[in-house]
Amino acid sequence: MDTQNIKQRFGIIGNSPLLNRAIDIASQVAPTDMSVLITGESGSGKEVFSQIIHQMSARKHGAFIAVNCGAIPEGTIDSELFGHEKGSFTGAHEARKGYFEVANGGTIFLDEVAELPLGTQARLLRILESGEYLRVGSSKVQKTDVRIIAATNVDVYNRVKNGKFREDLYYRLNTVPLRIPALQERKEDIYLLFRKFAADFSDKYRSPALHLEPDAIQILTNYSWPGNVRQLKNIAEQICVLEKDRNVTGQAILNYIPNEAGSNLPMTINAQSKEDFTERDILYKVLFDMKKDMVELKKLVAEIIQHGGNTATVLADNPQYINQLYRDVELPAGQEHAFTIQQPTPSNNNINNNNNADYFAHEAEEVEESLSLVDKESDLIKKALKKHKGKRKFAAQELGISERTLYRKIKELNL
Repeated sequence: MDTQNIKQRFGIIGNSPLLNRAIDIASQVAPTDMSVLITGESGSGKEVFSQIIHQMSARKHGAFIAVNCGAIPEGTIDSELFGHEKGSFTGAHEARKGYFEVANGGTIFLDEVAELPLGTQARLLRILESGEYLRVGSSKVQKTDVRIIAATNVDVYNRVKNGKFREDLYYRLNTVPLRIPALQERKEDIYLLFRKFAADFSDKYRSPALHLEPDAIQILTNYSWPGNVRQLKNIAEQICVLEKDRNVTGQAILNYIPNEAGSNLPMTINAQSKEDFTERDILYKVLFDMKKDMVELKKLVAEIIQHGGNTATVLADNPQYINQLYRDVELPAGQEHAFTIQQPTPSNNNINNNNNADYFAHEAEEVEESLSLVDKESDLIKKALKKHKGKRKFAAQELGISERTLYRKIKELNL
């Protein structure tokens, strides 16, 4: 069966090369009995691919049982998977078959397999190696012929390194790795999926069809969709039910995207390190501004020396130095141009340059500038907030950081 027929049979929408590759791998491994480890973000459709593998295998007439390993309490998961004998623990009033016994000859899909306790992992490894297991409270060895398809949305190998997942079990499950692309990796499929969901919900609720404006399509495409296909489907349903205007604009779409996910527009390359990046970025900005001030100061000193120490002449010929040196000085309204430079004139016009230098050395008052990064950071934030009249969103954009980071900095610096 080719890729297009598989999509039609299992209701898969999209033309992404990554999606097509995943379907191709699933169809090739399906006729075998090899274990498959499906990886992908939550909501990306891992269970659909487990169905593809089961339905296209020789076990398609056998049972298919999907087990969410993260939803079963640790104390009862062995009983759920392998069964138990009567009286084996408190509340075991009668013997019970486990999923591996019920699914004999079929397929078990273990979702969130990385959440299994280490003891249960050892039992699962024995089934993979020999097909044998023990019921809880029994010493009689049971046999089962079950194909195992596992799935996870976390980095299992990282859990192996941290001692939370058995390495031997990882390699037994990961005979064939199958990665499902996240929705943000399938940008070309987002609008197609939304149209399909919107059409289905319009039929379900007997409401007029939706039409997306170009700006709405752009917002859908650029959003990172942390909940993947599941989140997109939920939002499509909300819009079909709640939106009165069937011509949906970009602003209307924003009303249905969670506020806390605003930083997901547009998509980021590595959201996990975004906070670290913004901290580093603001420090670079502080250091860059300090370096710029030092360069301007060196230019000013060089000009003064060339003019024999005549500061007034230099500043009069180069007004940009005044703007640079006094850009942070706030003057009362109406007095913005009241600043003048008064240069004392020596009584003897024939005083040489060395005397001028001595004069300025005696008259100048040395002021040590604070080089603290915290002070500079606080100063930059104050300037940005003042420039944008207290609007933190625009101030954060000016600083090149997220609003969340700006809020935290304001709190830390007591601004």
